[in-house]
Amino acid sequence: MEEQRTDTILNSLAEGVITVDKEFKITFINEAASSMTGFQKDEVIGKICKNVFKSEYCSENCPIARILKFGKSIFDYDSQIECKNSIPIPIRLNAALLKDEADNPAGGVITFRDLSILKKIEVLLKEESNFHGMISNSKTMKEIFTLIEQIAESDAPVLVTGETGTGKELVANAIQTLSKRKNNKYVKVNCSVIPHNLLASELFGHAKGAFTDAQKEREGRFELADKGTIFLDEIGEMPLPMQPQILRVAQDGTFERLGESVTKKVDVRIITATNIDMEKTISGGKFREDLFYRLNVIHIILPPLKKRLDDIPLLANHFLRKYTLIYKKNIPHIDDECIENLMHWYWPGNIRELENAIEYAVIRNKPDKSLCICAFPAKIRENIFCSQKNNIIPDAQLPFENKSL
Repeated sequence: MEEQRTDTILNSLAEGVITVDKEFKITFINEAASSMTGFQKDEVIGKICKNVFKSEYCSENCPIARILKFGKSIFDYDSQIECKNSIPIPIRLNAALLKDEADNPAGGVITFRDLSILKKIEVLLKEESNFHGMISNSKTMKEIFTLIEQIAESDAPVLVTGETGTGKELVANAIQTLSKRKNNKYVKVNCSVIPHNLLASELFGHAKGAFTDAQKEREGRFELADKGTIFLDEIGEMPLPMQPQILRVAQDGTFERLGESVTKKVDVRIITATNIDMEKTISGGKFREDLFYRLNVIHIILPPLKKRLDDIPLLANHFLRKYTLIYKKNIPHIDDECIENLMHWYWPGNIRELENAIEYAVIRNKPDKSLCICAFPAKIRENIFCSQKNNIIPDAQLPFENKSL
């Protein structure tokens, strides 16, 4: 009964699960692994795993051999395995040691995910119109891409501003990827989600006993990012009492941990971003003007989607291909009438809103039918007549309910 219960649990997992004994013979394969590889249970049980799956690492650096030898689990190990049709699939696996009742090594267990869809999405992200995850053919965005390439090698602070959903973090990521610090630490901090009373400790660390729960010393995010880059998102939300410390580390790279008088020095490039009107914030006394000018050496202003109307068809088709891959649905294209309607929507949530809307529409649209405006959220298709409502799955048949859309 216990063995049957275990098999039921393992077969309910979406990840593939394979177990082997010390002789590398397969002792179990769950339904997900069978579905991904095409091998049924009775075809593989008792066989040596390398003769079945023929991974590129079977001959050397075998994950199971490593955990049997060193006793340490392996996480997020990228490899590939051969399916029954002899076609290899990319996978990301974890491996752990199995022990017998006497606590001796008895074999290993591998769990894995099929990365085929992710690999296809990576190909999409390398298109000519794509710049490190940013999709555009507009003149304004092309100028921003050129600016990013020009300033990436410098250590100058960068401030990225723009409405929510315009891709500010993507700009920061592109700068880091192209910079001379690309192989060093890249630390991201959202200043709006960390409680104000903990922000100083998060950014600069603390000494043991600095406050009630400080049971041991801790490195802050600036120390972690030494020789690399730190990205301070939502910098406009930085509490005023913290701003002198940020100004100091931005000016000369020095700071002290909470509860410690020892001055530390770091070499960190600072990239910041905000969707707040900084001039109003400064005039309202909520942000220091000297800190603003220190962080604003290079200013990148991202335009809202409503000023990039020509990019909407490009973005919509990109997201269509992405989500048809993810949801494994054949939706050949987007109706021209649908594209025209999308270009008339004002997109307050910008590119993030467009992506969410396309994902929602892909879920609602029937397979093998062109993407239709009637599949989009109600607020977008309001007052729009559509003659192709047979293209969408009725709400009652959807696998979820989201009345807010």
